[in-house]
Amino acid sequence: MNPRAPQRTPRHDDRRRTYPALGARSERTGTWWGDAWVEALEGLALDPARLARGRAYAEAGQVDAITVTPGRITAYVHGSRPRPYRTELRLRTLPEQAWEDFLDTAAGEPAHIAALLDKDLPQALADEAALLPASGDLIPDCSCPDDGFPCKHAAALCYQAARLLDEDPFVLLLMRGRGEQEVLAALTRRNATRMAVERPAPPPQLPTVQARMAVQPRTLPPLPPPFPTPARPGHPPAFPDVRGGPDPLSLDLLATEAAIRAHTLLTTGQDPIAPLTTWQDAVRLAAAHPGSGLTSATRALYTALTRATDRTPTDLARAVAAWRQGGIEALAVLESPWDPPAGPFDRARPALSAAGFPDFRPHRNRLSTPTVQLRYGRDGLWYGYESDAGRDDWWPRGTPDADPVGALTARLGG
Repeated sequence: MNPRAPQRTPRHDDRRRTYPALGARSERTGTWWGDAWVEALEGLALDPARLARGRAYAEAGQVDAITVTPGRITAYVHGSRPRPYRTELRLRTLPEQAWEDFLDTAAGEPAHIAALLDKDLPQALADEAALLPASGDLIPDCSCPDDGFPCKHAAALCYQAARLLDEDPFVLLLMRGRGEQEVLAALTRRNATRMAVERPAPPPQLPTVQARMAVQPRTLPPLPPPFPTPARPGHPPAFPDVRGGPDPLSLDLLATEAAIRAHTLLTTGQDPIAPLTTWQDAVRLAAAHPGSGLTSATRALYTALTRATDRTPTDLARAVAAWRQGGIEALAVLESPWDPPAGPFDRARPALSAAGFPDFRPHRNRLSTPTVQLRYGRDGLWYGYESDAGRDDWWPRGTPDADPVGALTARLGG
């Protein structure tokens, strides 16, 4: 078989992958190709302060699920407003001849194929095809009003993309134009062709055994131990977009949910979804999806969830903001006021006054000013909220903290 001959179009296209949000993390496990990606971002930046804010956003887990397609990586990034911004990075795809050269080089060295299968990217192979972006190759774009180049939301997406690259170098190959299964299939064809040319296959020789030996009683060896539990849930396969078939984005969402649920049940013995009410599960599903109203898939998801739970889109958006603030505990703080006993709640106002915030008024588990509110949860944490002056329209903001001053500082952004 000629490895350069045109191939049939695969039954499904793996040139689109959506990776769940990576969550908060103080630092990434650096690989040389992830470091090169970050260097390309930092060589592009005109304002180091925006880079620092973007890194802080990434480390705080403010980047939603990331979708990678050839030449483009997109995600919704949460900034200072309730609604997230649609952010993307563009990167030039490799021309066909460059891909042919890359595949020939990789197939010609068995160590390269072994490294790729082990999620490792040989530097010589990457340099040969110029896979990694040079300074100025990344083109950021964001729906926010910030005219920085890049803005802090694009910088946050770029830093989270580096974490994806650390875990799987095939993400870089997909950005450059080819999906993982497509690359591996091409390498398999080239490797088979090379082996057939170098060494003809010997005729098959089937092992034989005497019949009386086959029927003799014997003790079977013990079964091998089970495989170790993977560190994280696996990625679902790419689903075909067939006319009249199910929506591939919905299938991807369901498969990702099932993988996460199965992994949690395997590692902890507990089903993370079973204790949730229908409303709590609806909020969880919406919170795991990019922000509301910005894509047809998201609008369809929010419409279905609000119809199923008999809530309004605003109810769901507010609940999603609370879930992203602190999960099920934050949702309870949003929806269930209560009367805390004497103790930390009573000490909060003096602490706020000592820190220069004297105007908070108490009501049940809440301390309020006309535009800022702190709510005390049953978990012992303070949750920040904000509203426009003169309106009783409170939205969750900031990071929960056991210290009311810390929660207020997080809500104010530093």
